[in-house]
Amino acid sequence: MAGKQGNISRMAMKAMGLFGGVQVMGILCSIVRTKLVAMWIGPVGTGLFGLFNNALEMISTGTNLGIRSSSVRDISQAMEERDPKLVSRMITVVRKWSMWLGLAGALLTLSLAPVLSKATFGDTEHIWGFVALSIAVLLQALTNGEYAVLQGTARLKRLASVTLWGTIVGLAVSVPLFYLLRERSIVPSILAYAFALAAFAWVFRNREYATAEVTSRETFDIGKGFVRLGIFMTLGNFASQLATYAFGAWLNIHAGTGEVGLYQAGYTLINKYTGLILTALGMEYYPRLAKVVESRKRLRAYVSQEINVAITIMAPIVALFILLREFVVWLLYSPEYYSILPYVSWGMVGTVLRTLSWCLAFTILAKGDGKTYLWTEVASAIINLVLNIAFFKWWGLTGLGIAFLVSYLLYTLIVAGVYFKSYRLTLSRASFYNMLWTMAVSCSVLLAMETGQIVIAAVITVVSVAFAGRQVIALWRR
Repeated sequence: MAGKQGNISRMAMKAMGLFGGVQVMGILCSIVRTKLVAMWIGPVGTGLFGLFNNALEMISTGTNLGIRSSSVRDISQAMEERDPKLVSRMITVVRKWSMWLGLAGALLTLSLAPVLSKATFGDTEHIWGFVALSIAVLLQALTNGEYAVLQGTARLKRLASVTLWGTIVGLAVSVPLFYLLRERSIVPSILAYAFALAAFAWVFRNREYATAEVTSRETFDIGKGFVRLGIFMTLGNFASQLATYAFGAWLNIHAGTGEVGLYQAGYTLINKYTGLILTALGMEYYPRLAKVVESRKRLRAYVSQEINVAITIMAPIVALFILLREFVVWLLYSPEYYSILPYVSWGMVGTVLRTLSWCLAFTILAKGDGKTYLWTEVASAIINLVLNIAFFKWWGLTGLGIAFLVSYLLYTLIVAGVYFKSYRLTLSRASFYNMLWTMAVSCSVLLAMETGQIVIAAVITVVSVAFAGRQVIALWRR
């Protein structure tokens, strides 16, 4: 059993290193793209890029019905059966559904182009821009289908290669467009990215399983399960996005655009950069859980082991972030943003609970329990919105960090209730001890920094880094 757990730990850490690196490269490419648009096109270009990309994301999210994530579960379970014909049928079904939904999204974009132009820009001068985006909607759906196949069949290196090379080539094609076409380059550059990702998805697609003979009726019947789960996932994500939008609008009305900017800066530090680790781990974790969802013993072992790995990695990151918070904010923003330091510090402690809840919540998706996923996400969104408003009124920006911590404490209790009570699963003692250790380290560093005891905070951080290093080595050798 120890050897099996060590193998799981190595797979998880390899996935984190692989996809963490890809996402860092993606962020760097995004920074370069944003900088070039700002230099050569100016604020108008930045605004156009944001508006067209937001429209593309909204349409793709609404029409893809979440099958990028939901179908991974079905493909992984087919793989567990070790029946190549079954895997081929499932892959064929996923690809057909991706094509159907992509075509539906493209047609919807075409038909709504005048409405989208009017609603987004207040005129009809950008209709052809949205007409062109319909191609990107189709390409994104097809790419997402290949992503799901690669992840479900555990071809993670190929999946990382698609994202890496698609992003790099998309940027390389966009640079001359930005320089030569200026404002007219925005839509072509978005299409360039979509074409690049689709092309590499085709190059690296899984060809080990031949296309199966599946009728349209069979495709519909087989795909109903993951489409239904995908719809629940889409609604849950929409609830979260709606709550974030609602709070941003409330904050803008009651505190001003400046406070919204500080809130967004802190939110990005807390969520986006630490989220890279969780996203990277999830690429391997989710399909692995889906394969063993019928075995309570294996499911318990996998969840416990993932908590051990994720928490072990997160502990020194949180401690270092809090200790170096002023330098981090100065590096990524400017001294004008120092007022968010308490906000991001409290929020970073909350990421420990976010990591725990993340590990537990994946069991809901692995079981295909769409209704439970939806109500837990809606409850989380409501809690987060209410706490953000209340705590900001009481403690300002610092209150937002505390609200983040408390909201994830409540969300953790919710998903823990589902995990322990509804699914009747348990966790290992080691995962509990690691969780308590990480919370103790995070809270201690925060308390030391807030009281001006920087040396004590540094000592605790060094100890946590040394302990985490020892744990990682132990997990790797086990």
